[in-house]
Amino acid sequence: MTRSTDRILTTHVGSLIRPPDLVAFLRAIDARESYDQAAYEACLAASVTEIVRRQAALGIDVVSDGEFGKSISWSRYVLQRLSGFEQRALPPAEQGFAIATFGRDRREFSDFYAQYDQSQGFTNMRGWVLRGPVRYTGQAAIRRDIDDLRRAVAGAAVTAAFMPAVAPASVAPDRTDEHYRSEEEALFAIAEALGEEYRTIADAGFILQVDDAFLATMYDVIVPPGTLADYRRWAALRVEALNIALKGIPEERTRYHVCWGSWNGPHVSDVEVKHLIDLILQVRVGGYSLEMANPRHEHEWRVWEDVRLPPGKVLLPGVISHSTNVVEHPELVAERIVRLAKLVGRENLIASTDCGFAQGPFVQRVHPSIMWAKLRALVDGARLATRVLWGQ
Repeated sequence: MTRSTDRILTTHVGSLIRPPDLVAFLRAIDARESYDQAAYEACLAASVTEIVRRQAALGIDVVSDGEFGKSISWSRYVLQRLSGFEQRALPPAEQGFAIATFGRDRREFSDFYAQYDQSQGFTNMRGWVLRGPVRYTGQAAIRRDIDDLRRAVAGAAVTAAFMPAVAPASVAPDRTDEHYRSEEEALFAIAEALGEEYRTIADAGFILQVDDAFLATMYDVIVPPGTLADYRRWAALRVEALNIALKGIPEERTRYHVCWGSWNGPHVSDVEVKHLIDLILQVRVGGYSLEMANPRHEHEWRVWEDVRLPPGKVLLPGVISHSTNVVEHPELVAERIVRLAKLVGRENLIASTDCGFAQGPFVQRVHPSIMWAKLRALVDGARLATRVLWGQ
């Protein structure tokens, strides 16, 4: 895992707002309309180069491709790269959010969500069915994404680059299974298949980030009627599956991102991180990326007063929120960094964002200009924190 002994490095969670020219192609792909494949590939490559250039110019140390090569969402993109899945037609009213996100928060604030969902732009999300054996078939797509990112970083002044990939727990958890004998059998088959994408990213020389929003958000669905113990058993099995997918990949080339679903809603039913942190730290990766800036979870930085970051690991706390248009002051960002650095060690911390600024090609949590202003505040705050922590 990239680390520094003389300053606070910066990164983010991966997904950035897509440029309009690229979105036009992605809408055609989503609608299954005809489009110019060569023009799309050229636009995608140019868009990745530009987004990396802007990150580097801003001072982001560990950059991504913005997840521009994913044409559905941060998680469901993989359904186009795995055999065994098919999507069945649903009425338009049922095509939005996955049923797996329909928990207590949505029940208690149903009026809010009825209005909110209309603005989110999610399409092509539901109706996924598992009909046959799961195998990885996305070799061409991941190679294209790797080639685009490699070209983009070749001339950029960055410390490292990372690519996100979905965790087994977050692969269409609302799927209907018509093939496997049990949920566990399907889960481990998915993990084995995902391992190929993971290894391809790491072998290409990039840092693999595994995204796992559903690990935390399923608590809201399971409890009640289930208990915290029921939820922890559910989560522990998925941690086990993820470790299978990560087998053979050097830990220093990996990091694990957990959030509470990213949407800017109430989140009053979120599981507290103290009930989940031991399971998160069982994932065999080099770094842990957690939401720690939004008003529902910022207070949970104190978990590190009682929990020890394992030796050799890195914490990537969110010190910038993706879910509000208010731009954080750099001094607040520095304050968040410094208090955590004093608990886990300044060399063991990379300043990051809570989550991605775009959970799919048609979803953005803030305006693009605000996204860049927030990333600027992240960089400026890290510089202020460096002065405090190293006396520079």
